[in-house]
Amino acid sequence: MNSTSTKKQEILDAYLFRHATKAFDPSRKISDEDFDFILEAGRLSPSSVGYEPWRFLVVQDMEVREKLREVSFGAQGQFPTASHVVILLARKGARADSDYVQNLLRNEKKVPESAIEKITEAYRQFQEVDLNLYESDRALFDWASKQTYIALGNMLTAAAQIGIDSCPIEGFNMEKATEILVNEGLLDPEEFGISVMAAFGFRDKDPESPKRRLSQKEVVQWVE
Repeated sequence: MNSTSTKKQEILDAYLFRHATKAFDPSRKISDEDFDFILEAGRLSPSSVGYEPWRFLVVQDMEVREKLREVSFGAQGQFPTASHVVILLARKGARADSDYVQNLLRNEKKVPESAIEKITEAYRQFQEVDLNLYESDRALFDWASKQTYIALGNMLTAAAQIGIDSCPIEGFNMEKATEILVNEGLLDPEEFGISVMAAFGFRDKDPESPKRRLSQKEVVQWVE
């Protein structure tokens, strides 16, 4: 098997290995090096027009985890046992003309000053007209949240490729979880909101049944 075929099989094997782990082996911890790799997979992920409207909050404080578990029906087994828990935050108000985006263009993307105005207008058109994101704060936040799911998917896959288990978590009460993070001084609700959560660690037991998915024939339509 050539190197390309080997790499393809390694990636598919990672997808087959990954499952939504409901409880982890609490005695096993992910090394700093391996978890940094997982975070890098998230940080280097693509986002719409390169806005990177996310922040990854790694919650290792077990008291905070327990408070979150009490308002997260989808994390009952995961939060007490996971090696690492990540809350993916989505940026609010990531408009083309916002201070955040303007700073990103100038100081991070190093866009020439002569091109800033043109790019800002093009991105404003894209957000306001093409996607109608300026109709409400929720629409803009939901758009930012979509970007965090790209990072989430890459983090889950990166973890699986090095034998680390994970579970994406949407089962939480948004209002109550937000209140907890605000009270803990971990979230500025004017700047960020909770998008999704994820737990990482090592499974305490193998899944009872093999992974099942709809066939390609059922989910892929070719237009030729």
